[in-house]
Amino acid sequence: MSKRICIIDGHPDANPDHLIHALCNAYETGAVEEGHQVSRINVGGMDVPFLNSQDEFDTPPPEPILSLREQIGVADHLVIAFPLWMGGMPARLKAFLEQAARAGFFLKPGQSDHEWPERMMKGKSARIIITMGMPDLMYRFGMDAGALKALERGVLGLSGFKPMHHTIIGSVGALTESKIESWMTFMKEIGGEAV
Repeated sequence: MSKRICIIDGHPDANPDHLIHALCNAYETGAVEEGHQVSRINVGGMDVPFLNSQDEFDTPPPEPILSLREQIGVADHLVIAFPLWMGGMPARLKAFLEQAARAGFFLKPGQSDHEWPERMMKGKSARIIITMGMPDLMYRFGMDAGALKALERGVLGLSGFKPMHHTIIGSVGALTESKIESWMTFMKEIGGEAV
């Protein structure tokens, strides 16, 4: 069955030579080849302001974020890809997600302080793709996969995304051409399956 997929390429540098961009391209290629509809949000080069107050968070975001977040809203499946920077997602990607979440987009506040917020993304699935210089096992076990868990349990989990899958690619500086090709093939496969 055809799905609507939104890919958020979270690398803050728009230079096309980065692995994250190639992984997103491969995922998109696989998805399109299987008949899925794909939209892209490329964070690199976007001017994304930081949130500074609860009042800001309670109001809709400025353009172009207001329009871009609608790609998330209509998608059946969300892909978020980013390089690990200082143990977390790059600040520009985090700022984009905070801006997109404004005015109850991911979580609609309850009628009272005692009521659980409404999960606005129920029925959508998600995949997180993270690249990093360190070995993936060090990230998973030595660093407890902090950024991944924060995204899965926090933003996505609280908003209702389910199921969620993730791909962690470590030691990117040591990847051989054949290993990179293997990752591209894998991305095309999971893009086609929209998982």
